[in-house]
Formats: sequence, structure tokens, C-alpha cells
Amino acid sequence: MKSLRKLILTMTFLFTGMFLLNTLADNPLDAPPPPPGGGHGGGGNQTGAPIDGGPGVLLALGVIYGTHKVLKNRNAVKEEEAAEKIYR
Repeated sequence: MKSLRKLILTMTFLFTGMFLLNTLADNPLDAPPPPPGGGHGGGGNQTGAPIDGGPGVLLALGVIYGTHKVLKNRNAVKEEEAAEKIYR
């Protein structure tokens, strides 16, 4: 009895898994959208999103932040050296 229940559960999970994998692997039932036309500046079939100015902006912000940190550190070192000279 116990082995029959185990067999039925195993077969149920196997067939359920095969059914789900088969339905996920099939193509969608509706038709894909038509390709974009040549209007509104579209010259051909573009794939993906353009990454026009994003990396440049991030690079510029990184340079500005790094410069700020370096200058802040230099000023702190200069103030510390000036404080040491005063206390000597």
C-alpha cells in the first residue's frame, strides 16, 4: 500500500513536471507584433535599448565625486598639519 502511494505520487509529479515544461517550451498562441516601420526616425529594425549617454554621465559623476573626496582629504591633512605646527 505504501509503495503504491509512493509510485502514484512519483508518477504524478513526473507527469505534472513534463506537462509544465512542455507548455512553457511551446510558442505563444498569439502572433508576434509586426516589425516597426520606417517612420519617426526609425531606420530599420533596432534591437535592445540604446545606452546613449548613461555611461558618460555615470563616469562624469564618478570623476566629480572622486575629485571632491580627494580635495576634502587634502584639506583635512593641511588643517591637521597646521594644527600640529601651532601646538609645537
